[in-house]
Amino acid sequence: MYNLNSILIVTILFALILAADALGLRMGHRVKDKSDSDVKSQTSAIQGGIIGMLALILGFTFNMSIQRYDSRAGAEVEEANAIGTAELRASLLPAPYAEQAQAAIDEYIDLRLESSYVDLTHVEQRRALNQTTSELQQRIWDIGVAAADAAPNPVRTGYFLTAVNDMIDAQGSRLDVLNRHVPSAIFYLLFIFFVATGGLIGYSTGLGERRSRVPALVLNLLICLLVFIIIDLDRPRRGVIQVRQDSMEALR
Repeated sequence: MYNLNSILIVTILFALILAADALGLRMGHRVKDKSDSDVKSQTSAIQGGIIGMLALILGFTFNMSIQRYDSRAGAEVEEANAIGTAELRASLLPAPYAEQAQAAIDEYIDLRLESSYVDLTHVEQRRALNQTTSELQQRIWDIGVAAADAAPNPVRTGYFLTAVNDMIDAQGSRLDVLNRHVPSAIFYLLFIFFVATGGLIGYSTGLGERRSRVPALVLNLLICLLVFIIIDLDRPRRGVIQVRQDSMEALR
């Protein structure tokens, strides 16, 4: 569902819950005269158990999305630190390699910032940016190797090459974290629970003598709002909650 708009997903979910609630209400109203207090008590107990299971799955899914958001934010800081270290150590290289390395790393920072604002659904644009990133990483590495071949002090160039290696690893780790999402199967399971809960709430309401639709409507609305937050946290390049690029901007 990553290619679908999160507002559209939540709107469809809310409509399905309302439809299930209305269907459950009609079914409960039909069997109301044939039901006694024991049936109503049993229905209420089952409803409470399902809502408890729903709360457990919601908490589990919300925790997963929060952890992934934190991992993406941490990966942004780690990559910025790695790039900053590489640029500082570029001054250890002999002329003219120091100037070439610093200019290439400045270009690399701009490229990584550009990539940070491209949605993951723009596959072709991201593929082109990743290819350009790999080529620029190779150019920076080649500058370090050339400096190592020409420099009389391999320790200083070795420090730079180590920093470049860490910079490349940080980019790979960040790319891996960006592509990790809450599994779709968990969302499907959540939606099944939501719709079933809405139907059961409607059925339980239909068994009663008096009907109050407002609490059920508020509950369904809050559930959909929480689902929207979970989905939004799981989408790092779009939506309301996004990973800030403060460390990379400061580095530039």
